[in-house]
Amino acid sequence: MRKFYFLLVTILLPFVIFAQSKPYDIIIKGGHVIDPKNNINSVMDVAILNGKIAKVAVSIDAAQAPQVVNAQGLYVTPGLIDIHGHVFAGTEQNQMYSNGFSSVMPDGFYQRVGVTTVVDAGGSGWRDFPTFKKNIIDNSQTRVLAFLNIVGNGMRGGVIEQNTTDMDPQIAAKAAIAYKDYVVGIKVAHFTSPDFTNVDRGVAAGKLANIPVMVDFGGTKPRLSLKSLFMEHLRPGDIFTHTFGELLDTKEAIVDTAKKELKPFVLDAQKRGIVFDVGYGGSSFRYSQAIPAAKSGFHPNTISTDLHISSMKGSMKDMLLVMSKFLKIGMNLQQVINASTWAPAKAINRPQLGNLSEGAIADVAILGMRKGNFGFYDLQGYKMESNEKLECEMTIFGGKIVYDLNGIVSPLYNCTECK
Repeated sequence: MRKFYFLLVTILLPFVIFAQSKPYDIIIKGGHVIDPKNNINSVMDVAILNGKIAKVAVSIDAAQAPQVVNAQGLYVTPGLIDIHGHVFAGTEQNQMYSNGFSSVMPDGFYQRVGVTTVVDAGGSGWRDFPTFKKNIIDNSQTRVLAFLNIVGNGMRGGVIEQNTTDMDPQIAAKAAIAYKDYVVGIKVAHFTSPDFTNVDRGVAAGKLANIPVMVDFGGTKPRLSLKSLFMEHLRPGDIFTHTFGELLDTKEAIVDTAKKELKPFVLDAQKRGIVFDVGYGGSSFRYSQAIPAAKSGFHPNTISTDLHISSMKGSMKDMLLVMSKFLKIGMNLQQVINASTWAPAKAINRPQLGNLSEGAIADVAILGMRKGNFGFYDLQGYKMESNEKLECEMTIFGGKIVYDLNGIVSPLYNCTECK
């Protein structure tokens, strides 16, 4: 019997050693890699090992990994980063985006469009962030980060978000520092008093915690000055979201609607270091702003969705459709990928994300450019026709395949659905 076992081990051992000795876990073959951080825009192979990018090269032998992804004819990019979403979903009826019905569960809506990181934009304040972390952050395969609301009770709507006594910079900054692995900035939003109180308190918290502030600006009568916001109240690195909104009764727009021209101070503010974020949302994007801005040479620094229950059913839909709209407006593909990967990673001070550098976290989106006849419309019903739009073929999160539209990996045994 001992001889039999010895013979069996002798026969099988080389195969076991061979199976264990492959240097990579996954190789993505033949895709067009777009990695703005590393200025890569060409057909390359990508190898993944232990959840990290192990190698990017013109050719990597497919035999060096147990799984191979056929990416020919597709684009291979860093995992997309949506820095303005609402994912603090919950069961509280009257709390909007704070543990409420208006937010969405991240895994169900992001993995299928190549997004591997979402930043919840102010759903939680310091009081309910522990609930957000326990319920959502700790239980998601999508990486969930947060802009902490300057309002301690979070984004519950109504009079709660007008309570200036609940806008405490010291307490907000203390919470942000305590949860620094997850909190990337401070959020101010939905303030209706015609003054800069919420902005100034948000910036004060940002200074104390050394993090940026994302500002959802407007909602006041009389309107406040955008130029004053950009040049006097915000710091370089702070983020202006809903850039292309046009709610003229309560918010100054970046484009002069009568002249259809970009206001000169907007480019000055961008040069100063203000980060202009799309934050598309339900009513915060209009072509009457985006098209004249593009013609003036102005494009957003970061592309984001403001994803929530309402916006996903309106003209926004998802991250890839927003990206496709900006392709149609005039940004090239590399610019759009940059605004959806490396630029947002820098904006939230997470340089380990948004790139395919060797040693980086292996978050990867594999995208196709679907051909056909598509209508890209906005809230007002303005429509642009396009013959192409982006579509996600695969999402890899931390080196694991979490979405595969058409079974482009071989073999399929390691897919999430098979476990």
